[in-house]
Amino acid sequence: MRRCCFSFLFLLLLVFYQLDGLAGSSSSSSSSNTPLKKPKVNVLSPQDLLSVTHYLHTCPDAEGIIQNKVRAWVKKDYTLAASIIRLHFHDCAVRGCDASILLNHKGSERRGESSKTLRGFQVIDEIKAELEKRCPKTVSCADILTAAARDATILIGGPFWEVPFGRKDGKVSIAREANTVPQGHENITALIHFFQARGLNLLDLVVLSGSHTIGRTTCRSIQTRLNANGRDAMPHSSSLLNATYMRVLKKKCRRRSYDHVDLDGTTPRKFDNEYYKNMEKKMGLLSTDQGLYTDARTSPIVQALATQPDLFINQFAVSMVKLGNVLLLTANNDGEIRRNCNFVNPP
Repeated sequence: MRRCCFSFLFLLLLVFYQLDGLAGSSSSSSSSNTPLKKPKVNVLSPQDLLSVTHYLHTCPDAEGIIQNKVRAWVKKDYTLAASIIRLHFHDCAVRGCDASILLNHKGSERRGESSKTLRGFQVIDEIKAELEKRCPKTVSCADILTAAARDATILIGGPFWEVPFGRKDGKVSIAREANTVPQGHENITALIHFFQARGLNLLDLVVLSGSHTIGRTTCRSIQTRLNANGRDAMPHSSSLLNATYMRVLKKKCRRRSYDHVDLDGTTPRKFDNEYYKNMEKKMGLLSTDQGLYTDARTSPIVQALATQPDLFINQFAVSMVKLGNVLLLTANNDGEIRRNCNFVNPP
């Protein structure tokens, strides 16, 4: 009986071993026929190389210096807040946020026709000079301009957002490229394509246009609007200016074409969503402003922002972060840390 049990157990173990061997060879054969998968390589985008602590050890006072300088300038002239935000947009809109708009040489973006009304260069120069004293060859002009735009927004009642740092300064700046930046008379399709080419979507377009809640433009830039009539200037009567508002503007602009008018005719010194409410009253100063309200693709966003002030404030911060990440230079061979924001470093 004991021998019978032993024999049975032995046969059972033998069968199990053979089955296990067959399974192993089958698995080995199957794996040998399966092509090896290449390991995934995580390619970092330029945005991934930015960090809010980038200057923590190399220039810990950088943000404080930028903030104090911007505050001092805006205190003297509140219109500079809008100018700094606009300067940042013009920089990012051409070659990305690389401070190419600050380069001041013949044929540079700064010398382009569309850049003639840009302001705020002296603010950035003063900030850079102070940072070079404290932390030489450390803080890029692109980072300075990006942070200054944030601080300017806060000073006029706009939202706070954290600015990640680590951008490099570009070495190329071409005037004709600056002339591609929207000037306030384009159609909405052109604006959508312009923003999409820079990784910005429909929501970003409408929200960033909301920076026109502050700031000014010249009478010259709205002459077409002022001369408009129901027949030949605009494709739709809904694009025309409110008649009362138009009379006010014509009175302001009757003397000189380079006089200024507020982009927001209701609360020009307050960062709020009144800009969107103005469109509903046909008070969008630029044709692109009013066009956002009349175009079916953007009109629902305008209406939402007009009725939800918190939505505008919160989304403005999100869209400004996205703007600050457009076409970044982060590698040393792509850019540099300029010692003077007006010029590339000497070889």
